[in-house]
This record gives sequence, C-alpha cells and structure tokens, in this order.
Amino acid sequence: MAHPYATLDPQAVLDALETVGLRGDGRLLTLNSYENRVYQVWLEDGSSVVAKFYRPGRWSAAQIAEEHAFAKELAEREIPVVAPLLEGIFKEFIFAVYPRRGGRTPELDNSEVLEWIGRFLGRIHAVGAIKPFKERGVLNQITFGAEPRAWLLEHNCVPAELLDAWKAVTEQALAFVKKSFERAGDIKAIRLHGD
Repeated sequence: MAHPYATLDPQAVLDALETVGLRGDGRLLTLNSYENRVYQVWLEDGSSVVAKFYRPGRWSAAQIAEEHAFAKELAEREIPVVAPLLEGIFKEFIFAVYPRRGGRTPELDNSEVLEWIGRFLGRIHAVGAIKPFKERGVLNQITFGAEPRAWLLEHNCVPAELLDAWKAVTEQALAFVKKSFERAGDIKAIRLHGD
C-alpha cells in the first residue's frame, strides 16, 4: 500500500497552491511536523508562506474546518496564534496556507515570561470554553488509551517476547488513568488547538 504522501511531491505542492491563487517560484523548505506535511514555499512576488497538507484520512474536512475556525477566533481576540489565510483541497489532500511567522524558544527561567505564557494559556482556555467542538473527537482514557492499546494488540505490533510484560504494564497504566478520571469527577471539555 502506498504511503499517504507518496504523491505529494514538490510539483504537487506548487500545483495545490495555484488552486488558491498563489504562484510559487519553485523553492520549498520542508518543515518539521509529526502527522502532516508542512512546507515553507517562496512565492513569485518574493514573499513566502507556510503550506500544511493534512494526512489523508486522519481528520475529516469538517474537523479541520472546525480547528481552523477556532484558530481564527483566537486570532480575532488578539491571542498570538497563527491562523490560516487560505484553505483548499488538492487531489486527496486538504491543505491550509498560513503566513510565515518566526518563533523563538521562550526563556523558561524568566518568571515574567512564564507569567506571560500563563496569561495566554488562560485566555486560550477561556475562549475554548465558550462553546464546544462539534466535529472533533474527544481525547480521553478510551480514545487515547484503551482503543490504541487494542489496535496495537489486534495488529500484532508488540514483539512476542515483550507481549506479556507490555500487556501487564499497559493494563496497569490504564487502570491508574481510569482511577484518576474517577477522582476528578465531572470534567468539562473545552476546545483546545489540536496541533
């Protein structure tokens, strides 16, 4: 079976951007991303953008649109996030185009920087609590614990010599997580940026 990104070559990236009115000059730089493919793309006018191609089958178009809407809502409230400028579909890829923004490592030993980060996290959470996601899946002990564990077992992903120990450890870990959720009681889910 071909890898989901087998057809996403440099020409496909440039062709995708043309579908939303952006003409690349041919220069691309691959950026780090765990799930998706992300490129800095230089345009014919000398500027550059960041294009993010979502892994086919990972999220639905509605889930991605909901994520983009949340990022735009945060930006409208002057929270420093980079929201998408344009969105499109090219062949099997849903993609978004973002402005290029540089970043830097925060000074985590500086209490003023930590306070600033905390304020923005609080503001993100406050906006996230205004209304729920409707399309996005829930992250909990089932979806991020029991279900992935079951999938790994069903697909024989754990080496046979480690299987018994792995089963015991993951079962114990999931039991601790379940108890923690029970102790916490009712948990109100809020929207959070999924990337």
